[in-house]
Formats: sequence, C-alpha cells, structure tokens
Amino acid sequence: MSETTAARLPMKDLIEARLTEALRPTRLVVTDESHLHAGHAGWREGGETHFRVDVVSPAFSGKTRVEAHRLVNAALAEAFARGLHALAVKAEAPTG
Repeated sequence: MSETTAARLPMKDLIEARLTEALRPTRLVVTDESHLHAGHAGWREGGETHFRVDVVSPAFSGKTRVEAHRLVNAALAEAFARGLHALAVKAEAPTG
C-alpha cells in the first residue's frame, strides 16, 4: 500500500492493514473506543484516537507479553504518528 493511500485510510482501516501486513494474524478485531474517551486526554472531535485490538498471530509464539505488545506498537508507528493516542492490546499466539 502506498504512503498516499495509507494517509487517506480511516484509522481503523490503517490499523487493520498494518497489523495484517506485519503479523499475518489468524484473528484480528479492531474496535474504535474513542467515543468512550470524549473530553479526556488525547481525544479529538471526530474520534479515531482510542482503539482496542485483539490479535492472534504466530508472530507472538515464544514471545513475552511485552515483546508481543512491542511488535504491535512497531507495526502501528504510522498510526501513532497520525494521531492514534491510546491502544489497548490483547496479543496471543495461536493455541493447538
């Protein structure tokens, strides 16, 4: 995906695209929770500031929770640069 195309994506779509590219997840749920933070730090009119991700990826196998979260944050550097303020992460390796 080109930088210009990514710049036009809604934040949720950008998060999904970057995590899919970087982690090849078997499960990915991205939830915009910005409305729950109206008036709080980092919130802005129009939302797209606070998200929750639930991601299952083989990339997390053998990783600690901190290492898995670092992989997610690294994949989303562009989203943070565009104004993503807060991210709640549930990152797991596949089981079975």
